[in-house]
Amino acid sequence: MTNTDESAFAQAHPKDGEKFAALIHSARPDWRCETYSVKDGVFPDDLAAFDGFIITGSPASVHDGADWIDRLLATIREIVSRKIPLFGACFGHQAIALALGGKVEHNPGGWVFGLTRSDVMDRPAWMEPVGDQIAQYGAHIEQVTDLPEGARVLLASAACPVGGFAIGNRVFTTQNHPEMSSDFVAALIEEYAGKLPKDVVTQARASLSDRADYQNFAETIARFFEQATAFSTTEAR
Repeated sequence: MTNTDESAFAQAHPKDGEKFAALIHSARPDWRCETYSVKDGVFPDDLAAFDGFIITGSPASVHDGADWIDRLLATIREIVSRKIPLFGACFGHQAIALALGGKVEHNPGGWVFGLTRSDVMDRPAWMEPVGDQIAQYGAHIEQVTDLPEGARVLLASAACPVGGFAIGNRVFTTQNHPEMSSDFVAALIEEYAGKLPKDVVTQARASLSDRADYQNFAETIARFFEQATAFSTTEAR
């Protein structure tokens, strides 16, 4: 969990660890999830004890230079070197890209906020549950502009050309927030209404006339971990 928000608003809603556990359990109720607040310097002692990792979103920037971010980037490189499956969302997507040699920069078009749609540019087997376009909630002012070596774009839109990527079958990301519910995003928009440009807030509010594809993307994440874990088991044999 990388979310640095400790405001009263954040305390009134489930933390990101809970949100991602709920997302995973909606697809695989029997899976066990543990949360590590890496933004507080709490990291797993033994990476090999886990079948896979998820890195959450955060209002922090991957360029902030905080000690915990440096440690996270090093941990990402270790996870990938050990071939442990890794999924990242928003900040997590950007951190994975940066850790592995990609580039993260300011969005040329400014904020992406509210419901956003991305085209599926490449469809690995684990993405079979989603259609040719997917709706997710976005909240970002930075984006990946150069991919790490060996990465391929999976999701793209005019506002975010690298909306998600994969490296082989063990790294999978999205720039957006599959864990967020429509009620939470509606509350988040109002929380940020006085902090963002009016046109951004107006567009974000209007976007909520539709909903994100929560369940199908939950299934996609579950299938990603299943195929990556099965592949690792086969290799070990």
